[in-house]
Amino acid sequence: MRYVSNLLTAGLGLLCYLVTAGAVLALNADPAFQHNSNAVWFENWTGLSNATLIISAPNGKRTEIFVAAGTPVYELERGVVLDGNYHYELRAATDEQIEIANPIDNGREEIASSKAKPFYKDGTFVVSRGVIITPEEINED
Repeated sequence: MRYVSNLLTAGLGLLCYLVTAGAVLALNADPAFQHNSNAVWFENWTGLSNATLIISAPNGKRTEIFVAAGTPVYELERGVVLDGNYHYELRAATDEQIEIANPIDNGREEIASSKAKPFYKDGTFVVSRGVIITPEEINED
């Protein structure tokens, strides 16, 4: 009997650990910005889905890329590429669920009480001579 009790306690402990570890992974979703000479993407994509990457070029042109699973990838257009600062916005859904404060009854289906917690990240990258570069840091003495 004591063996079963110890086994049950160990099993519950393991279950609590796995649930907590999964929650921590969802809370710590922080994809890292990566690039090469002609493309932009993100790594450490664990726990994110339904991503939209919006790129704003120096002339104001916006490009929107949606992927249901995996990381969105933006590639510079072939041919003439504008040099300058490009701005990106990354929006995605995490695995974590949050309560909907004011649910709306649309009369079509059961009222949702929770939704995926949104993730947002933005930043810039620089294009020079038609390729994506890493700007040098200038330290003034």
